[in-house]
Amino acid sequence: MASAAELFHHKGFGATALADIAEHSKVPLGNIYYYYRTKDDLVRAVVDAQASQVAVMLAGLDEMSRPAERLAALAARWDLMRDVVARHGCPFGSLVSELDRRADGLDREAAVPLTLILRWATGQFRELGHADPEQAAATLLAGIQGSSLLANALRDPDLLTDQIRHLQAWIGSMA
Repeated sequence: MASAAELFHHKGFGATALADIAEHSKVPLGNIYYYYRTKDDLVRAVVDAQASQVAVMLAGLDEMSRPAERLAALAARWDLMRDVVARHGCPFGSLVSELDRRADGLDREAAVPLTLILRWATGQFRELGHADPEQAAATLLAGIQGSSLLANALRDPDLLTDQIRHLQAWIGSMA
């Protein structure tokens, strides 16, 4: 599953065959089919793993004392991946974007990690006393995802870093 997640992120879901995943993970193709009957089953497992990673990340951020600190730390997570994001895009956003063209439910399932982040951020802005916490959370996530897309399109990790700093200053102004 880790190989699938990496290849989906680096090559794209559509350009990644199960044979590519087997080769990358150094397992026989039959083993892939034993656990995942289809590539869709494998992408569901990847999305579930991403959702679990997001839950762990958010739980770690919840250990910080102030909501503004937690929100700024969330944004900083993307800056830590700036070079990878500039080369391959955001692992969550890229998969959602690629699967969005489908209308079989997998498109909605792929959005679960981003939905978890959005809901969590809404709670943080609510705790900050923001008048419209849902809109503030959407603005934050749109800023992160938009700058991830631009950094990827322009292959410019500094663009992502600059936007993350801008978002952190915006969050700080609310504290």
